[in-house]
Amino acid sequence: MPCTTVLVGKKASNDGSTMIARTDDGHFDVKKLIVVTPEKQPKKYRSVISHVEVDLPEKPMRYTSCPNVDKKEGIWPATGMNAANVGMTATETITSNPRVLAADPLVRLQKAHGREKEIPGGIGEEDLVTLVLPYIRTAREGVLRLGALLERYGTYESNGIAFNDENEIWWLETIGGHHWMARRVPDDVCVVAPNQFAMDSFDLDDAFGAQKEHLCSKDLREFIAENFLDLNQDGKFNPRDIFGSHTDMDHVYNTPRAWFMGRYLAPRTWRWEGPDADFTPESDDLPWAIRPERRLAAEDVHYLLSGHYQGTPYNPYTSQDTGKRGMYRSIGINRTGVTSICQARGYAPEAVKAVEWICFGSTTYSAMLPLYPNVEKMPRYLSDVTLDTSTENFYWGSRLIGALTDPIYAAGIQQIERYQNAVVTEGRRIVREYDRKIAETGDEKLIAEANDKLCAMAKEKTIDTLNKLLLESTKHMKNGYNLADN
Repeated sequence: MPCTTVLVGKKASNDGSTMIARTDDGHFDVKKLIVVTPEKQPKKYRSVISHVEVDLPEKPMRYTSCPNVDKKEGIWPATGMNAANVGMTATETITSNPRVLAADPLVRLQKAHGREKEIPGGIGEEDLVTLVLPYIRTAREGVLRLGALLERYGTYESNGIAFNDENEIWWLETIGGHHWMARRVPDDVCVVAPNQFAMDSFDLDDAFGAQKEHLCSKDLREFIAENFLDLNQDGKFNPRDIFGSHTDMDHVYNTPRAWFMGRYLAPRTWRWEGPDADFTPESDDLPWAIRPERRLAAEDVHYLLSGHYQGTPYNPYTSQDTGKRGMYRSIGINRTGVTSICQARGYAPEAVKAVEWICFGSTTYSAMLPLYPNVEKMPRYLSDVTLDTSTENFYWGSRLIGALTDPIYAAGIQQIERYQNAVVTEGRRIVREYDRKIAETGDEKLIAEANDKLCAMAKEKTIDTLNKLLLESTKHMKNGYNLADN
């Protein structure tokens, strides 16, 4: 599933928290935010797409999930945070190459034909949050559990998966059907990953030794050597060159997104434009990890993930005839279902260390709402979503705002900026208020009260913005006429 990922280490964030974020860019999938309690977690899991069956451990933890409302293709939980304040986002669909896929083929469902029995496929994006998040207490444990599942069951697609706790972020990328590698994200960097195999360096000696910051499948060295996969020169080891892709489609669909985000994060570290640019939108060597020139807040992450090349000739909304409008795939795309930021805050009381920021629909137009995930259930404004359009939930309200504003971008974008800022400002105020109250009283019942207050605020501001945008959009209808008739 085409998506974009941003990871922010604790020394790169404004408050010392870790953040993992991703746009879940499906096919206009209708999404909701729910809490899965232990009694609702299955003991045996069966994938709808691959038909693989997996026995699950005892004693799962409670966790949040952003599943599809329509379950015809499975759960697709997308993202969540569990009761141990560990976050997971799954998955960033990534690229590979024929050499890797021939050596370790993807494990796809083989349907029954005649007397031949069906052979299940591996695990994939539909399944991973359900299979992993309820059973891990650290980000590193997430990598180890998922790695073991990949080696046993295989996967039918190439994916990148992020985990975070209050101390660490880990990023795992699959390699073919059964292999994988993972790196601990350095604390002082921001990682950007736009649908490509992302890692551009890896320490195999650490992965097969102390395993402090690198982990991988047990036979990765032999796999590389036996299949002549290493394309690197001069002793360098660049996983992107070995396991990834460098296609013309990458230069239109993937690398421009990394370029836009890098340009925002480190505008003076490298040259991003002009004849002497260090990197262009079509560079294959854009860095995986960037030390941002200033610390990042959740608002910066939302800005990155709502990007449409604003400030460049590639902006599809520019009024200038640049000859380059819309030539690259935007980050904030129209078909996003949900975008999340899983934030683990080491300084907060244990019960509210985790904050999950949720944004439905196209990030360009939607607001990012902070929520406490450590609850038994989410407010109906987030969880009671049907396939029918409605103003009674955050998902459809967000979708309506995007659809109304896009055709009148120049006239409506100011209302969008006011709306997004208002939700984040008031959301932060409420979180600060309840952080303090819970620290002073220890009363965890206040967490649900805070979420109710956050959702009531978001609903009020969403309805108000819809009213204004509907009026503005109606003014721009083509059947209007300027002669006054009152």
